Amino acid sequence: MTFSLVARCAETGMFGVAISSSSPAVAARCSHARAGVGAVATQNVTDPTLGPLALDLMEGGLSAAGAIEEVRQRGRFIEYRQVLVVDGAGRTAIHSGPRSLGIWSQAEGEGVASGGNLLADAGVPAAIVAGFTAARGHLGDRLIAALRAGLAAGGEAGPVHSAGMMVVDKVSWPVADLRCDWTEDCPVEAIATAWEVYRPQLDAYVQRAIDPRAAPTYGVPGDE
Repeated sequence: MTFSLVARCAETGMFGVAISSSSPAVAARCSHARAGVGAVATQNVTDPTLGPLALDLMEGGLSAAGAIEEVRQRGRFIEYRQVLVVDGAGRTAIHSGPRSLGIWSQAEGEGVASGGNLLADAGVPAAIVAGFTAARGHLGDRLIAALRAGLAAGGEAGPVHSAGMMVVDKVSWPVADLRCDWTEDCPVEAIATAWEVYRPQLDAYVQRAIDPRAAPTYGVPGDE
């Protein structure tokens, strides 16, 4: 029902998750990231508790591989779950339980991991990793490029209806958390459009939270 990736930008240290599914509001259940720690996608028959668990384990000092091993030990019904992890050093690890749905597969690259289930083609995660690796620019640009590459490789076996992209960087909240919870059109293109609007304003929103006195003007009537 889902294809996704988790990634770390080697230049900035940002982490991100991007995901799409035929199910509604996939990003609300499946996307997890913590600045300075890592990013996690939990999917297939989703257990949202596994995302915070993996992040806590990595914040406590475990590598991506160590966190996945602990998730396998502690998680319930782990044979149904897919969990993708990238840690603070850009190391990746993936758990795909044997009861993952339909055609499922996974792929890893430098600082990026991808997985999917109920796929149209087993090569979709590898295409996502290749799309991310080939892309340039802001981490958000690369996440969008990777999802588009997954779609071009076949994506899910049926039409996708929701998507999301989360990016964390230095502060305790996501600096970008864009979602399309349901559409009959392409949800990946919906978040790509939202990203084009949001990207030029991202730094200003962070600055307004940290110190509004130093922030750019707000762009609303009456603002000076």
